[in-house]
Amino acid sequence: MIGTLTSPLREAERLLAQMTRAEKAQVLQWVVRDLGEAFPGIESTPDVCGGEPCIVRTRIPVWLLVQARRLGASEADLLRAYPTLRAEDLANAWAYYRAHREEIEEQIREHEAA
Repeated sequence: MIGTLTSPLREAERLLAQMTRAEKAQVLQWVVRDLGEAFPGIESTPDVCGGEPCIVRTRIPVWLLVQARRLGASEADLLRAYPTLRAEDLANAWAYYRAHREEIEEQIREHEAA
């Protein structure tokens, strides 16, 4: 029974090992969309970055990544600039932005005005 349950996971792991980072990011976007309003990898903690949604394990706010992308940074550029980021973190950030566009846009405006 356990072998049967893990077989799809093993197949997914095998397929992921063959994918590029961009393809993995796309798969993660699909998974995040499928999970609905759950945003794994994004957290808002009152004492961290003023409570703004950030990538877990980091203090990198979602608005910063969205603004960098808007200004022309590619995902590869962001991954090089922030070595602690993973492709899945970016997929989570973009999904969060799609679901919370107004919140992130407001944070961008606030930081541009500062």
